[in-house]
Parts: sequence; C-alpha cells; structure tokens
Amino acid sequence: MTPQPSAKTTDRKRTPEERNATIAVTLFPLLILAGGAAGMLWPSAFTGFSPWIAPLLGIIMFGMGLTLTPPDFAVIAKRPIPVIIGVVAQYVIMPSIGWLIGVALGLPPELAAGVILVGCCPGGTASNVVSYLARGDVALSVAMTSVSTLLAPLLTPLLTLWLAGTYMPVDAGSMAFSIVQIVLIPVVLGLIVRLVLPKLVAKALPVLPWISVLAITAVVLVVVAGSAASIASAGLLIFAAVVLHNGAGYAVGYGFAKMFRLPTAARRTTAIEVGMQNSGLAAGLAAQYLSPAAALPAAIFSVWHNISGAVLAAYWRRRDARSVPEDIQPMEKTVAN
Repeated sequence: MTPQPSAKTTDRKRTPEERNATIAVTLFPLLILAGGAAGMLWPSAFTGFSPWIAPLLGIIMFGMGLTLTPPDFAVIAKRPIPVIIGVVAQYVIMPSIGWLIGVALGLPPELAAGVILVGCCPGGTASNVVSYLARGDVALSVAMTSVSTLLAPLLTPLLTLWLAGTYMPVDAGSMAFSIVQIVLIPVVLGLIVRLVLPKLVAKALPVLPWISVLAITAVVLVVVAGSAASIASAGLLIFAAVVLHNGAGYAVGYGFAKMFRLPTAARRTTAIEVGMQNSGLAAGLAAQYLSPAAALPAAIFSVWHNISGAVLAAYWRRRDARSVPEDIQPMEKTVAN
C-alpha cells in the first residue's frame, strides 16, 4: 500500500510521502505496462522467478502495515457504519459481478475463475491515494482497506470456493493459510515495527510507494511471462472482462453508498474501494492455487484499475472545480492520516 495522504490537504503544502505517493500511483500503470510487455516479449527469461511471487506480496503487505497508525483504526470505532457499508460492498459486489461476467461472456473456466478471484480479494493497494486524488474520504478509505485486508484470510478463500469452485478445484484451506502468511502476518509485523520504531519508519515513508510499485510490477511481469501464450490467444476477451468488472465495481459501489445516504466524499471512496482490487494478491493466489491462465485477469486488472482510477479521480476533481458539493468541502480539512 502506498502511504496515505494526510489531513488538511488544501491548507498546507503536501508532505514528501504524499508527493511520492501521487507520483508513484501516476507512473504505476506505465511501469506495469513495461513489466507486462517484458513478460510477453521475453517470457523464458522470467518464468523461473515464480517462487518470488509470494515473498514480493509479503513485502507489499509489510509496507502497508508500516503506513498504518492507531488513528486509522480509531475511525472504525468512531464511524463504524460507513466502514461496514464499504467492506460489505467490497465482498458482495465484486465477487458477484465477477461471477456474472464469467457467465455473460462465456469465459473459459480458468479465466472465469481468475475474474472471480480478483473480485474476492480485498481493496487495492493504491486505493487510498486514488481516493485522495478524487477528493474522497481518505480516512474512511484507509479504514476500509485495512478491514477488508484483515478479513481476507477468511472471506477470500470462502468466496472463491463458493463462486469459482464450480469452474475448477479450489483448495480453500491452503489458500487461507497462504493469505495469512503473505498478507496478515506481514501487515501485523509492519504495524508493530511502526509502533516500536516510529522515527525510523517516518524516514522510510517517502520511499515506500516505490517499493510497492516495483514489487507489484515484478509480480505482474512474472505472471505474464508464465502465461504469454494464453494472453496472445485470449487477450481481448480478458481485457473486456476486466474493464467491465472494474467499471461495474465503481458504478455499483457508488450507488450502494448513495442508497445508504453517505456523503459525496464517502460515496467516492466506497466506489474506489469496491472497484480497485488487490490484483497483485489475486495474481499470486491464482498462479499458485488455480492455474497460470487464471492469473491473467489479475495481471491485466493491475494495469487497468490504476489507469481508470486516475481518470475517475481527475474527472471528479475537474467537476469540483466548477461546483464543489457541500459535503466535500469540510472533508478537505478533516481527512486524517
């Protein structure tokens, strides 16, 4: 996860970690594209690195833990309803949409399972920065991402088994154990390190976005290299599925928040949290527990959701330049790290 933008974004100069996070999330799609292209052009050079996928994901999750602070979890106690609404939407909307897309497009079993697995994963590692760029509720975004990530060892395997198990065998127990190893333990360790060594972590925060970006790029490169032939034969179909999945997640997530009468900033955050998935985790799990082809949707999702998130954020900011909603204005002053 990239470090979260902090309070009073319009009242002060941005911190170095905020600037680096913004640059990183902007360049992220280009680096992912470069990694994917390298995997397609020289697959034999990178297929031997597949054992590195799990450690790389652990590094990303450890970095996420380093960015979290006790106030991030205090939001859950102070505003539980919006957090619950966002997390429920995360684990209901995206898995359901993934299953519907698999049926509607008649995807081959491996690709359908891969799309569903993307939908069953927690919020994306760049969602907090995109929420910041979109003038959403960043504190709520951090809380939603944290809760959905901590619930992943339980919900991701169960939902994958339920929805993707009809397409191919899913070892939910082993998948849950892997998620504990590469998600839960590194996040908790990151939290502990930040509590014990706050000054050292503060110095490292500006470089954390780049570490996450490079690690996710490496994961995508290895996944694409292992499935280069499948991408060449079914690339357009997978791309269509990913675009539909991501776009429907934004739209339904926003509508879900609006139905519960959340303020505009919280609606934007919910849409982003639902639409942007931890596709790096999905790629690693698919490659390990499903098949190389099942990892393709996650690899493409890694590129697309960052592009679409940046475009969506730019659209909302441009619209705010003309007329800022009343419930957005105070949010610029109260969003906390």
